[in-house]
Amino acid sequence: MLLITDSIQIADWELTEQFVRASGPGGQNVNKVATAVELRFEAARSPALSPPVKARLKRLAGRRWTKDGAIVIQCDQTRSQARNREIARERLVELVRSALSTPKRRIATRPTKGSVRRRLDAKTARGTVKSLRGKVDGD
Repeated sequence: MLLITDSIQIADWELTEQFVRASGPGGQNVNKVATAVELRFEAARSPALSPPVKARLKRLAGRRWTKDGAIVIQCDQTRSQARNREIARERLVELVRSALSTPKRRIATRPTKGSVRRRLDAKTARGTVKSLRGKVDGD
């Protein structure tokens, strides 16, 4: 059981962990011990999350979201299997918590007259500089 908030908990059946060999430094141990963790969360089938939260989670997860609706988080930061497991679970909790908050709606505003004038003046000045470049007549 993974606690996200007081009201949202992820059940054990939704999480699967697989340990694989990590890349990078590790000495003689690196070829023998599978310390990297691959945490898989079945987000699309999760009863704990509402459809809008799942939609935001899919957008936030990006490439980590698979075709079958699972989130795959990989971690091989440390040489310790237990610590990598904790880090992966923390990343998942952060991701789900960020998906829980609804984004603030943007209210479209018009640019001020001064900012429009400054932008157009800058464009005119830049165009003048560019028009002065070019071939010089030898006459």
